[in-house]
Amino acid sequence: MKQYLLSVNEVGTPPTPDELAAIMRDVNALGDEMKAAGAWVFGGGLHPVSAATVVRVEDGETLMTDGPFAEGREHFGGFTIVKAPDLDAALAWGAKLARATTLPIEVRPFRNESED
Repeated sequence: MKQYLLSVNEVGTPPTPDELAAIMRDVNALGDEMKAAGAWVFGGGLHPVSAATVVRVEDGETLMTDGPFAEGREHFGGFTIVKAPDLDAALAWGAKLARATTLPIEVRPFRNESED
């Protein structure tokens, strides 16, 4: 089976503590469902974008700057890697994750992955 990245795109105002508790309940339940189905590989949430450092090389010099490279309303907030037989199955997991997190989810296959 191929592996797919389900990336969580944070957008808008962070949830209240009560909203976050409900979201995490749903995310944890979905994680249990993915594990039971044999689809879950790895996942994790990230600290806020304010904790990010971007490293890049320009003219042979290593530069480090605070925050994300791209300015925008959406930021990478977390991810799950799943195994799925095809894109449709990965998209189904992505849809469930979007419902659980209440956030947009990008589904993307890994490149040049050998089949199991």
